[in-house]
Amino acid sequence: VQLQACGGGLVQPGGSLRLSCAASRSIFRFNIMGWYRQAPGKQRELVATITSGGSTYYSDSVKGRFTISRDNAKDTVYLQMESLKPEDTAVYYCKLDSPKTLWRTNYPDAPYWGQGTLVTVSS
Repeated sequence: VQLQACGGGLVQPGGSLRLSCAASRSIFRFNIMGWYRQAPGKQRELVATITSGGSTYYSDSVKGRFTISRDNAKDTVYLQMESLKPEDTAVYYCKLDSPKTLWRTNYPDAPYWGQGTLVTVSS
């Protein structure tokens, strides 16, 4: 499985961007897709996750500004980012994984990571 992320770019503070990440093939359900980010000189951190059933989690730093969603038919996850701040500047990575043993048996190379897409928030 390969994950292809896109949608990054340069945006002014207060602006919006939408990231997307598509899997290269159909994925069994009972998985979790998520977005992580890594700013220069910092460790990679969790931004948001969404289960195949639609349950979401957000880090405190993005809660209320970012919205994660997914289209199971397209095996694609999205991250709508609003009210962007300079501190949101980072490379954003998507991730596919599952806590289910049976799922991981079918996907022994999990977790899968996308290649990263750069988001720069600057005036």
